[in-house]
Amino acid sequence: MPSKRYKKALELVDVRKAYPLKDAVGILVKFPKAKFNETIELAFRLGVDPKQSDQMVRGTVALPHGSGKAVRVLVFAKPGPAAEAAKTAGAEHVGYDDLIKKCNEGWADFDVAVATPEAMAEVRKLGKVLGPRGLMPNPKTGTVTEDTAKAVKEVKAGRVEFKIDKAANVHVPVGKLSFSPEQIAENAHAVVEAILKAKPAGARGVYVQRCTLSATMSPPVALDLKEFNPAA
Repeated sequence: MPSKRYKKALELVDVRKAYPLKDAVGILVKFPKAKFNETIELAFRLGVDPKQSDQMVRGTVALPHGSGKAVRVLVFAKPGPAAEAAKTAGAEHVGYDDLIKKCNEGWADFDVAVATPEAMAEVRKLGKVLGPRGLMPNPKTGTVTEDTAKAVKEVKAGRVEFKIDKAANVHVPVGKLSFSPEQIAENAHAVVEAILKAKPAGARGVYVQRCTLSATMSPPVALDLKEFNPAA
């Protein structure tokens, strides 16, 4: 059964209508609030087949106002300049053999993992452990790099990853309800543009079939993406 708060929120939105981004944000911030700082998320239903390798949708996007989340970063690097640079940039965990051993034992007290190309020789073996949790470093998302300091700073500043799931959906956080409507809209705008830019060459028909904006405990508000002029 929907809660009273959820029912009140539903009274503020027409679920049959798609709204311009600014209007959707305006509705979202008027919803009755939960007792915690809810995460705001964009959800996309895409017209691609995730089983086809040429229709994969994956990438990163820098949120202009950050995600509102404290991101804990682990860096796999052998002792040396890359490891020292990662520590200076603020990575919570920096190491090599010791961290690989901990991860193999099931430890995962971090949000993003970065690795140097050299370290990947051993880190690759953690695929079965880190892969299902979405924590595996990947060159396509900038998390396999010699420039560990840059990667750490970008992730902490609000760079988020996105990846299509098996049902052709993509979920991307765009901030917190404590953000101003302008900050939410600008972050969401950046994410929509990134998803549109990531349209694979093999996609056919309507690319973005549905896009909604919601908070953790709120109903979704459908977005009208005409303002973005997607070649969908």
